[in-house]
Amino acid sequence: MTAGQPYSMTRVAKGPLLFVAGQVPTLPDGSVPEGAAAQTRVVLDKIEALLAEHELGWPAVVKVTYFLRDIADLGAVREVLLDVLPEPRPTSSLVAITALVDPRFVVEIEAIADLG
Repeated sequence: MTAGQPYSMTRVAKGPLLFVAGQVPTLPDGSVPEGAAAQTRVVLDKIEALLAEHELGWPAVVKVTYFLRDIADLGAVREVLLDVLPEPRPTSSLVAITALVDPRFVVEIEAIADLG
């Protein structure tokens, strides 16, 4: 792993696997926080809650995919990831996109966790 990176280069999963659909930064009241860091925190909290429904936590996550509307937000997103994700961190892919389903969204994240 490269120091300061919020991901691992490889992770082994023994399965079965849990696929967490892409999560967006809507709060329970339908509002969306401003900024990439705040939105990332909301999305990670939502993923963590979904993992907990299966009695899992972040250590079980082996892969995440990040969708960013503006690559300039990557630094803010990485700071949150480094704060939230424990070692060993999941592998990851980053996709820069032009739009998400709601124009207020700047980030969406999906995850794959190892149930084994």
